[in-house]
Formats: sequence, structure tokens, C-alpha cells
Amino acid sequence: MPMYHNGNRELQSLFGSTALADRLEQRLRHSEFTEDDKTFIESLDYFFLATATPVGQPDCSFKGGPVGFVRVPQPDLLVWPDYDGNGMFKSLGNIAVNPSVGLLFIRMGDKPRRLRANGRAVISLDDPLMPDFIGAQAIIRFTPIDIFPNCPRYIPDPATAEPSPYIPNEGEPPVEPKWKSMDMFKDVVPPRKA
Repeated sequence: MPMYHNGNRELQSLFGSTALADRLEQRLRHSEFTEDDKTFIESLDYFFLATATPVGQPDCSFKGGPVGFVRVPQPDLLVWPDYDGNGMFKSLGNIAVNPSVGLLFIRMGDKPRRLRANGRAVISLDDPLMPDFIGAQAIIRFTPIDIFPNCPRYIPDPATAEPSPYIPNEGEPPVEPKWKSMDMFKDVVPPRKA
């Protein structure tokens, strides 16, 4: 399955980033969780879940729990519990009719990091993993299609209440992220459009 569709490609062409997008896909995209991905995901106590209705209306939800409530039991599987909520079942209802979902894992602070995973989810009401998750009313099983890191440069540091130093400021030159000067990317980074 291609990572980019016509809408992506048209904007990449407009902003001159097609070669960069292709390089990022070639170098960073993967379809199974690595040990590093697993360690990062299982160190967190929240993530964001994007789902959609059968006609594509989006919904985004915060999912939280104790550190390690999201687990990667094998490279092609990620699981998390569904806990009692407001009874609307927006996320799970969407998964029941449209299994395509997106997950965003974020670590804020002095070492910010983001990881995106897109794939397919299913709801299991009698999953064998249920006893491993105190308070779970269901287990969601996620099979990844696209996993890729996402540049963390705009993530603030809540501990210091400081905004990201990469946020554009009037009259100041933009701060470029280090990854843009890495050998594997610098030859395809387009000039910045101000």
C-alpha cells in the first residue's frame, strides 16, 4: 500500500518536498515495531487515537492509563485496553465499522519524541489478554501498516513552560532541526518557503 496519495503528492510538488518525502519513507518507514519502538511505546502513559466513521468523518481521542498500558507483544501487533468511559463509544464504534486507525505517541520534556503508526484495529471483548489489564472491558488489537517517527521539534516542554525553540518568531531567522543537515537527508531538503 503506498504511503502517499494524490493529495500528499500535489502538496509535496508545490512545496518542493517530493524527494524529501520519498527519502523519509525509504529510510524511516517500517511496517513492524522495532525493539526501540516497543520500549518507547511501553514507557508512555497516554497516546492519541484517530478513527473515522464509515463515510470518513474523523474523530480523535486521548487514551490514557498506567505506564505500559499499551503493549507490543510481537512486532506486528500492538494492544491496549479499553477502560470504562462516557458510554458514547465514539472510538470503538468507529473501529467496529471502519478498522483504519492512526496512533500518535508523544513524549514531551527535554527529550521530546513522536511516533506515528497507521493500520487496522479490531475490538476483542473476550480476549485472552483481558486478565493482564486490570479494569479492561475490551482489548483493542492493532496491526500496523505504516510506522514512522515524526519530527518532534514543535513539542513544548511543560516542565519549563517554554515553547519549542522551533516556533517561528517575527524578525528572527528560523531554527533548523538537526535532522535536516544529516547526510541521509540534506541533499533532498527543499529551501524553506517563508
